[in-house]
Amino acid sequence: MKYKDYYQTLGVPRNADLDQIKQAYRKLARAHHPDMSKAPDAEARFKDAAEAYATLKDPVKRAAYDELGQPQAGAEFAPPPHWREDFAADGAAFEDLDLADWLAALGRGPRGASAAAMPTKGRDYESAITIPLGDARRGSTVHLNLADEAGERTLQVTIPPGVRQDQKLRLRGKGGKGHNGGSDGDIYLHIALAPHAVFRPDGLDLYFDLPLAPWEAALGAEVEVPTLDGSVLLTIPAGTRAGRKLRLRGRGLADGHSDIYALVHIDVPATLTEPERALYQELARISPFNPRMPAPKENPV
Repeated sequence: MKYKDYYQTLGVPRNADLDQIKQAYRKLARAHHPDMSKAPDAEARFKDAAEAYATLKDPVKRAAYDELGQPQAGAEFAPPPHWREDFAADGAAFEDLDLADWLAALGRGPRGASAAAMPTKGRDYESAITIPLGDARRGSTVHLNLADEAGERTLQVTIPPGVRQDQKLRLRGKGGKGHNGGSDGDIYLHIALAPHAVFRPDGLDLYFDLPLAPWEAALGAEVEVPTLDGSVLLTIPAGTRAGRKLRLRGRGLADGHSDIYALVHIDVPATLTEPERALYQELARISPFNPRMPAPKENPV
């Protein structure tokens, strides 16, 4: 039997608590998920991380694993005598098992006979998926490729409208099979939102930068702006200043319950025609406006 260093696989110390183990696994699962990484060894590393997590998150399996000590990863090792005795009594061929097989089979032998008769919930799994902002707003159906104790399988998963970055969806009963009448496990699907060319999500709201010409900001205007459902007209109030947030209600990721915010930037022409220069010079001559003076305080409404 070859030794696998599960702590090394997850990059955690041997005294790591469950939260540290979960965080390390989630990070690796996102980095090496075949849907998110094109590296040639991504699938293998994803499966290694899942195998390590399945053992270290389970107190019984972790205790049995820690009983092995710390052989060098990949080295052949001799297991404790009672391992062989238990498997021989159960009729299993010990030599045909690897470390993951044995840990997955805990409870079959004489020492675990009473526990084996009890209903046991199936194993929970975690996976990650990245979706476009449009799918986050409108919902979608995706196909999720999984590798677990039952082998490789593909699930059709419905993503509901209005999901946000780092949201976790629970797929009840889609995890490992239960034993002795126990319920099937669940899959916890971590949602990541793909970067967008225009919008930046903040919770369920969306933000984007809106450049305005000086005269649009000063005089007011109607300008065409993007949303995830197509362009709309946005009214720019007269006297709009740089840094102001203009809201498009109900246009965020949760339809009707979140917003889009346009962050105003004032832009100027890089070059001026002679008539434009003359007009700016005339404005500079007649206008008392000084942008470096404190703005007058507004009367409370």
